[in-house]
Amino acid sequence: MRHARWQRWLGLSLVAGLVVSACGAPSSSSGGNAGSSTTPSDPGAGAPAEPVTINILDVAGNLQLTQGMIDNFKAANPSIVKDITFTKATAPEMAGKLQAQQGAGEAQINLVLTGTDGLSAGIKQGLLTKILPDYEDVFPNLMENYLEPAADMQELAQGYGVAIVYYPSGPLVEYNPDKVPNPPTTPQELLDWAKANPGKFEYARPANSGPGRTFLMALPYLLGDKDPLDPTNGWEKTWAYLKELGQYINVYQTGTTATMKDLAAGTVDIIASTTGWDINPRVLGTVPNTAKVGLLQPMNWVTDAQYAVIPKGVSSDVLNANLKLIAWMLQPEQQAIAYDKGYFYPGPAVKGVTLDMAPKDSQDVINQYGRPEYSQWIDQYPKHPSLPADAQVTAFDIWDREIGKR
Repeated sequence: MRHARWQRWLGLSLVAGLVVSACGAPSSSSGGNAGSSTTPSDPGAGAPAEPVTINILDVAGNLQLTQGMIDNFKAANPSIVKDITFTKATAPEMAGKLQAQQGAGEAQINLVLTGTDGLSAGIKQGLLTKILPDYEDVFPNLMENYLEPAADMQELAQGYGVAIVYYPSGPLVEYNPDKVPNPPTTPQELLDWAKANPGKFEYARPANSGPGRTFLMALPYLLGDKDPLDPTNGWEKTWAYLKELGQYINVYQTGTTATMKDLAAGTVDIIASTTGWDINPRVLGTVPNTAKVGLLQPMNWVTDAQYAVIPKGVSSDVLNANLKLIAWMLQPEQQAIAYDKGYFYPGPAVKGVTLDMAPKDSQDVINQYGRPEYSQWIDQYPKHPSLPADAQVTAFDIWDREIGKR
């Protein structure tokens, strides 16, 4: 059952996208065996007159989750796709690139893989093609097929994107057990620990960090604030808490990777984390496998997703191919590739996708580096979607002005 307050709030805030930073993903790779050659129904433009090239821009580190799906689509559909190219950029760069190309009448970027930040910028600046409900026939039973929290995240796209991967995110605290034998289990315990160990707790600037923004958006639930969906008038306890906590933080890093490196180097002993940012850096060796994670009670998950969006100005043939590709990526056998190396753990956005469906290397990684308690925690605790657009913009602006500014 969806959260009634969330639905009420969303209905009152039909605003364009979220400004959240997509933290750069730790590098990794995805693979997978070619799946079924079945393709989705035509979106109305019909099959392309000849195979097209799709130029994909990734501003979310998403390719490490979906590269295998995309490669499988290309292999299974030579009559639709001649080639697929990939470039990467940061989320703040996306809008400028699209604006320049659309202003010149040259839509060289045909598809963007983005987090909520790029989605937001694209919607606000009118750079994206409306996908739903315009082409809903390509995605039959879309909302019913999503996991319930992923369906909530899909609503944030306002029809301008399609959620292709999802995870419960956090907040988690990740720590060095040699230095922190009794990790904090509540926000007050974390504050007390930070006061007793100044400079040893860290989280990155929320606008640039998935764990940072998850920590920020979860605190109103953890602290029992008046309205977790209203950072201006409903977060009195949150802002007071962060101001006090900030007295014992030496630096707010500009991205998550820096906090992971600080934990590994012993510069800090506890950092804000998420399921994927716990698993993947240990897989890559950025963080020692001895690192542990814990919850802050009363635990409430803040969820996250990444999306496929189509810039304005693409040809009808490219649009047709894009829609087919997105629908292909939502097939369960392709979704299983999203388990990857744990970066967005679990990863799949649709129902019925289990780890035993994933490529063997993903199964091996998750079995070695995953945590058995995650399945229990994900099932046990409530889940809330990320804040809608204007609320996130406001939250990050307040944080930058009142918390992060030294």
